[in-house]
Amino acid sequence: MYKRKLKIDHENGDSYFLWGARQTGKTTWLTTEYPNCRYYDLLRPTEFERLLRNPELLSQELEGFGKGDIVVIDEIQKLPQLLDEVHYLIQRKGIQFILSGSSARKLKRVGTNLLGGRASLEQMFPLVSAEIPDFDIFRAINNGMIPRHYAVANPTQRLRGYIGVYLNEEIREEAFARNLSTFARFLEVAAQCDGEMVVYKNVAQDCGIDQRSVKEYFAILQDTLLGYLVPGFTLSKKRKAVAAPKFYFFDVGIANYLLRRKTLELGSDDFGHAFEHFIIQELIAYIGYSHLFDQLSYWRTSAGYEVDAIIGDGRVAIEIKAVEEAKSRHTKGLKAFSEEFPEAELYMVTFDKYRRELNGVHVVPAIEFLSMLWDGKVI
Repeated sequence: MYKRKLKIDHENGDSYFLWGARQTGKTTWLTTEYPNCRYYDLLRPTEFERLLRNPELLSQELEGFGKGDIVVIDEIQKLPQLLDEVHYLIQRKGIQFILSGSSARKLKRVGTNLLGGRASLEQMFPLVSAEIPDFDIFRAINNGMIPRHYAVANPTQRLRGYIGVYLNEEIREEAFARNLSTFARFLEVAAQCDGEMVVYKNVAQDCGIDQRSVKEYFAILQDTLLGYLVPGFTLSKKRKAVAAPKFYFFDVGIANYLLRRKTLELGSDDFGHAFEHFIIQELIAYIGYSHLFDQLSYWRTSAGYEVDAIIGDGRVAIEIKAVEEAKSRHTKGLKAFSEEFPEAELYMVTFDKYRRELNGVHVVPAIEFLSMLWDGKVI
């Protein structure tokens, strides 16, 4: 069993929404962390049906609970009606709830009571390198970091099933059943955008739909936690920066499957793209679990300079290169960025054998960089 980085602080008495994409490990974590708490699993048909018929059963069954008691409701998005009862129990009895699910989109769409700010937000990400004993970066880049996928030699069948379940359950629930084939085509095109700037017009043409629908589909990917739009960093003044966002699926294994990338090896272009995606994935998870206010962005100028990851207002800049020996030419983007932000800490993540300095840039082997990241020494 993996020791997850997610931590929930109950000392302030808050309740929490815990969101996370399917199979990231929410249920396993909840049952491990709260083995003695009252637990409602809405994936169980009998549990779902009885609370659907009578949501007030929740208040009746928790009559003897009070301040300091913790109650878990898993897959809360399946039964939005329960949130009125939860709101009452938080306000009147001081019960702390952990409400987990794969998406808040359905709750928002039906105008559900989201507890009026009485619940904090947490997110469960796929596995991260620091959670895995004997971590294998090449397995991670090929398989992705969803626990069930990382653990097997060949995750293709599981990935196929994962995408099928997503389309048949999440998207059908979003009332897109009639457009399921169109959305499936959009997923394939979105995969081609993985790690690239999103040009909505081009995506619309490739999918045969209008730009408004494309933006809505990307919003669905974000709201169901299947993907992220990383904004362009635009605070530079000397050079005109691109503002268009980049898109990444929440897990590199999903992108690999949709792009039919198999057996990725160091030295290929596909490996380089997947490696960049994986490091971005780790950065997103670290920022999320550490509750940092720093935004992740990327920097690209109209003249062609680019840096893969910028942290916050420019205090850290990170270039990701799947090379075994970094060269001076690889530092071009970082050096250009440092001309505008001289206080920025510059990193290049590579497969160099040892850490070294090159043109004022910290060249750090990937495994060492990940260790530094999770030890709080990068951000």
